[in-house]
Amino acid sequence: LAQSIGTTKRMLLYYFGSRENLLAQALAASRPDAHAMFDGVRDSEGLRKAAHTLWDAMTVGEQSGPVRMLLQLLSLAATDPQHGAVAAETVEVMIGPIAAAYVRLGHPPQEARTAATLLVSGLRGLCQDRLVTHDAARTDAAARRLIKDAVAAAG
Repeated sequence: LAQSIGTTKRMLLYYFGSRENLLAQALAASRPDAHAMFDGVRDSEGLRKAAHTLWDAMTVGEQSGPVRMLLQLLSLAATDPQHGAVAAETVEVMIGPIAAAYVRLGHPPQEARTAATLLVSGLRGLCQDRLVTHDAARTDAAARRLIKDAVAAAG
């Protein structure tokens, strides 16, 4: 990164304070904007459209590259507590707006968080599968099925 922007590792650490803060800032700048996608959800059709927009952003949109960094961070956090806080915040920033959409559709808050977790984690797992296997057709079909089931559960 330092080389590509014409600086040194030392200067990056000076500006960001730590590698963890640099990673957190990079993730924040590159992740899909779940609020923009889900804040307008008022019915099942809106939830379906927003979920498909999220899947597209993760797999073919501008976030399709940075999603690799997210998956690496989540893997690191599972074995290295140093990355836990950044990883947890990165997960929550996606679950929160989606859970709020489920609440607007009439679900109790805890049930809404569970449904949002299932949708986010399911899509993220399919995205990882796609990156590993390069099987876009199968993972797209699975994402459509997951979204269909998530919308049906919201109804």
